[in-house]
Amino acid sequence: MKPASELRQGNTFQKNSIPYIILKAERKQSTAGRRAQAAEMKFKIKDLIGGKIEEIRVLATDIMDDIILDRHNMQFLYEMDGDYNFMDQETFEQIALRQEDLEDAVNFLEEQMEIQVLMYEQRPVGVELPNTVIREITYTEPGLKGDTIGRATKPAQIANGYQILVPLFVQIGDKVKIDTRTGEYMERAN
Repeated sequence: MKPASELRQGNTFQKNSIPYIILKAERKQSTAGRRAQAAEMKFKIKDLIGGKIEEIRVLATDIMDDIILDRHNMQFLYEMDGDYNFMDQETFEQIALRQEDLEDAVNFLEEQMEIQVLMYEQRPVGVELPNTVIREITYTEPGLKGDTIGRATKPAQIANGYQILVPLFVQIGDKVKIDTRTGEYMERAN
C-alpha cells in the first residue's frame, strides 16, 4: 500500500481485484487564492486483463494497493502480423504479445534486443524497456545554417520508421541516444 503521490509511470496497482499499469502520471495542484485545493494525481492507466485504457484522478494522499509484477528476461525475435514474438533466455519458451500490449515500446524494439517482459499470474501483459536506446538515423533533411533561434530541431527517422526531433547538426547515418520513456532525442552517440 502506497500513497498515490509515490506511484510513477510503470508502477502497477490493483483496484477491485483488477491489475492496472500506470502509463502516465502527473501531479496537479491549484494554489491560486480561493481555488486552492488538495494535490491530485492524474493517471493514465491500462487494465492488464482487458487492455482498456482510461484516465483517473485521485487525491495525492489516497492509499493505492500497489502490486509487483514478475519480470522475465526475454529476447525480441520478430514481428509477424501484429504479433511480437519473444523468447525466454532461460527456458527458450516463446510467447507473443500484441501491438496493443506493447504500446509505444514497438517504436524501439530491435531484433535480438533483450528486455524485461512483465507477467501477471504467469500471463505476459507488457514489456519494460531500458530507459535509453541507441538507434541510427536513416533519413533526415539537411539542417539550414542560420536557422538557430532558440533550440532548433528537425524531424528524423530511425530504421523502423519512427520519427523523432533532433538538432540541426544530426545527419543520416548518425547514431543517437533516445529516451524510451518520452520518445525524445537525448544526445548523439557516435
